[in-house]
Amino acid sequence: MHIRPLLSLTRFKLTIATILVLASALFFLGACGSGSQAGPSSGSKASEGQSSFPVKIDHVYGTTSIPSKPKRIATVGWATPDNLIALGVVPVSIQKNTFGKTVDGGYLTWTKDALDDMHVDKADMPKLHDESDGIDVEAIAASKPDLIIGLLSGMTKKQYDTLSKIAPTIAYQKVAWGDPWRKVITATAQAIDEPEKGKQLIADLEERIAKAGETHSAIKGKTGAVMYFDASKLSKFSVYTTSDARPQFLNDLGLETPESIKEDSKGTKDFYKEISSEHADRYKDVDIIVTYGTPDLLEVMRKDPLLSKIPAVERGSVVVIANDSEMANALDPSALSIRKTTDTYAGLLGEAAAKV
Repeated sequence: MHIRPLLSLTRFKLTIATILVLASALFFLGACGSGSQAGPSSGSKASEGQSSFPVKIDHVYGTTSIPSKPKRIATVGWATPDNLIALGVVPVSIQKNTFGKTVDGGYLTWTKDALDDMHVDKADMPKLHDESDGIDVEAIAASKPDLIIGLLSGMTKKQYDTLSKIAPTIAYQKVAWGDPWRKVITATAQAIDEPEKGKQLIADLEERIAKAGETHSAIKGKTGAVMYFDASKLSKFSVYTTSDARPQFLNDLGLETPESIKEDSKGTKDFYKEISSEHADRYKDVDIIVTYGTPDLLEVMRKDPLLSKIPAVERGSVVVIANDSEMANALDPSALSIRKTTDTYAGLLGEAAAKV
């Protein structure tokens, strides 16, 4: 289990029903024009009568032009809705979450808390669509969006082309699932013509991260890596590459990237790399390991003749994040998760660092 699919999204089929829904969505957008319907999205520039539209956002499949202030935004992928909500915009459709700790059928805890803080009525809550086996195009089309944002996703070109028939669509910028959180927030803010809000949000989050790092100063200067171990199959494990947001966030908190992980990351844009446990001793330069798992995982790893050769495993400098916990959703950061969990995460890393 890697939270996000290890392979590219599959089974992207368009049925007759889908085509009918797409046609309905296109008719809706054409009928709305500049839009008299009030949606949950609003911005300070619009209220001041200023606008930079059309706005153009570059991404892996080209450039998307957004003709006017979007009022109904659907999101695809991980963390995308959180960043939008942190900027004060309520999406009409978001991914249903099935990993970690969720509430009300698939909302992340901090997402639901933020929506409640915004006093969003039940009828206006974002609809949940399932992305566990491909993007649910019908559900997204049914939400009648005028913009689709998938900045932190693994959207394929075929999926992008299909979604673009519903509304202007923004795919990830360079790396599937792995664009840095600052760039994702910046592009999200630009898409709604609120660049200053984006800058302020990033500054606030950086301040929170810096304070957490200072509080747990044992972290600074240590090396850290995010890995994945399956206690039932220890013959191999995975390391998250520098293309992934999880190890990038360790850098934000003050940990350095080990040379072994840099080597694993060369020449690939994949967010993970599978490693045979026969090569476990390569990771002697990793001071702290962060992994998903069950409470007994560390002891199982310590008893393994190969994994026990990793110094971090031997001394217990391993942060095991329970698969059913809130923190399991926080390793891959969003604006809302950083607000909610950074202090806790830094504390766990600090405890592991103290053993080095």
